[in-house]
Amino acid sequence: MSPKKRFPPLRRILRLALLAVAAFYGFVLVSLAYLRFFPPLTTMVQVQRRVESWFTRGDYTKRMTWVDASALPRHVPRAIVAAEDTRFWQHHGFDFESLDAARRQAERTGLPPRGASTLTQQLVKNLYFTTHRSYVRKGLEMTVTPLAELVLGKPRILELYLNVVEWGPGVYGIEAAARYHYRIPARQLGRERAARLAAVLPAPRRRRPDRMGSYARVIQQRMAAMGW
Repeated sequence: MSPKKRFPPLRRILRLALLAVAAFYGFVLVSLAYLRFFPPLTTMVQVQRRVESWFTRGDYTKRMTWVDASALPRHVPRAIVAAEDTRFWQHHGFDFESLDAARRQAERTGLPPRGASTLTQQLVKNLYFTTHRSYVRKGLEMTVTPLAELVLGKPRILELYLNVVEWGPGVYGIEAAARYHYRIPARQLGRERAARLAAVLPAPRRRRPDRMGSYARVIQQRMAAMGW
């Protein structure tokens, strides 16, 4: 039997795989171009939470209201950067210094390395993937992150992050978070409350800002050290 007759199914599979990869990155590029100017209609994490709600008790209500970064006090985005990605304005999507520090700390303590994802990586995860961890997801995330940096730019990445990140059960974005936790619009958030909301982000479905006083003080100290 000739090789051409022996391997056509494999070739078709490889062709379909290549088409799927091309379609995925084509979709990513088109959607990033859209997001450069317009708010997202939804995100994969929001879709994930909606699907999860079908299999759990209780009502699920999605809260999300877009707010322009220019309408926020400057200490709001600064608190987020100080909490989640202090080198946000210096790196190009990946913070290799933080990754190296996390690796060295893990070697000293014998514990698994702490997360060192940048805001860009977190935004990409929210937009295109889910919270479920896998090497495939991480690999795709690392290839999309440079595209997000290139197409969106730093100010837009931060604005999108502020508006889509999860801040509680069904709570997405800083405007919904301010109204849900403090019953005020985000533009009225003071420095202390902004830091407390930023302190929630590593575990937004478990933490509450009224219990985050200690970490909020650390965030404010970082802001002061950064000249903010």
